Amino acid sequence: MIDTHAHLADRFSTNIEGVVDRAKKTGVEAIILSASSMADSKDNLKIAVEFPGYLLPSIGVHPMETEYDPKVLEFYLKKNPQIVAVGECGLEFCGNFEQILQDKIFKSQIELSIKYNKPLIIHSRDAMEETLEILRQYPKARGVIHCYSGGKKRINKVLELGDRWFFGIDGNITYEVGLEQVVASIPKDKLVLETDTPFLTPIPHRGETNQPAYIKYIYQKVADIWQMGFEEAEKQIDTNSKKLFQIIGN
Repeated sequence: MIDTHAHLADRFSTNIEGVVDRAKKTGVEAIILSASSMADSKDNLKIAVEFPGYLLPSIGVHPMETEYDPKVLEFYLKKNPQIVAVGECGLEFCGNFEQILQDKIFKSQIELSIKYNKPLIIHSRDAMEETLEILRQYPKARGVIHCYSGGKKRINKVLELGDRWFFGIDGNITYEVGLEQVVASIPKDKLVLETDTPFLTPIPHRGETNQPAYIKYIYQKVADIWQMGFEEAEKQIDTNSKKLFQIIGN
């Protein structure tokens, strides 16, 4: 099992050793550290050093964050080959938002991802059509639509972006019945799973703080939807994750 999206940066006051220990005992092979800010990006690099090859860092800025320094992110990409992705970045049109600024920061991170051949972790909330429109401008980009919420009708639109795009599914698959049909409609070789720790905790731990060890419940739910055994589903999903993030040796 691989958790392809977890937030373990300092601001979440996480007991990293405990989180990693529980994840390993559950059978988690690797954890992708997603970033939501410049501070998270720096923290991810620091945390990853403590668990090399197991905690795999991404760097990036969430669309609702306005502090952004592309020169710093590019410096990180140049100096840290262990970085596996750029993000989470994208668009979020909720509450008070500045679309022009979001577009600018999003496009800048797409360009960095292409320049350094890293996949994108895309955050898109109430902005799926606009997100897709921007991604169509960058045919060399690749990545994952994190916590996919585009419904069945947009699956083909994502697939039309190219063969190197994936769908990320989170713990809400265990309690949102409508999402089951969406997952069933996604090609099996285009699905990766995420906890989004500390958010979106799956059943049977809903209401608690999420953690990468709980990825097993998401794997089991997807195996049930696919009507196959856990190990068979795990093999397919892990293959997808390793392909997307170019994970070798896990």
